[in-house]
Amino acid sequence: MLSTFRTLFAGANARAEDRLRDVYAIELIDQKIRETETQVHAAKSTLASLIQRRRSEQKLLDMLNTRIAALTERAKDAIAAGRDQLAQEAANAIAEMENESTVRQATIERLDTQATRLRSSVERGHRKVIDLKQGALQARAMRREQGMQSQLHSTAQGKSTADEAQDLINHVIDQDDPLEQAQILADINASLDHSGLEDRMADAGFGRSTKVTARDVLDRLTK
Repeated sequence: MLSTFRTLFAGANARAEDRLRDVYAIELIDQKIRETETQVHAAKSTLASLIQRRRSEQKLLDMLNTRIAALTERAKDAIAAGRDQLAQEAANAIAEMENESTVRQATIERLDTQATRLRSSVERGHRKVIDLKQGALQARAMRREQGMQSQLHSTAQGKSTADEAQDLINHVIDQDDPLEQAQILADINASLDHSGLEDRMADAGFGRSTKVTARDVLDRLTK
């Protein structure tokens, strides 16, 4: 029983999450793009730091190699002059500098490898951001189209604006004519109190009509 409740609860949460993601899809896309841009920016900063450090190491290595070359010439001159003590000191210094040069060269090679790998990641991230922005534009256009479609057609929640307008038109057209209704009511009252009976009999040829006609007026005027 408890396991079944957990499964149902997990399913309900998943459906609620799907609905939430659908409603806020555009906002979520924008947020993910911003996060990706932040990551790419951080990678660019790291790459710039690696390149800067590599240049610094290269300058130090160049200076070190220049010193080694100059000190080597001096050591040769000392040997030629029989200054073995100075030549030995120069040799010791040259050996230390060459070891340092080896270490710095290895550092430069390692930095080059890291920079190459990171540059590739930055390029992929940059292209990804461009693709995401293009996708976001398409998503916005589709969401606007969906909004227009939902306004033009009926939805599960009710009728469209056009349907509501048509209902109002039908309501006005289908209403009873108040003038016609008043005339019908007058006819009903006349039939109940027999006020129209004389006129109907006059129309049938039995006696004179109670209504004054234009002919009656002319007859009075000519007498």
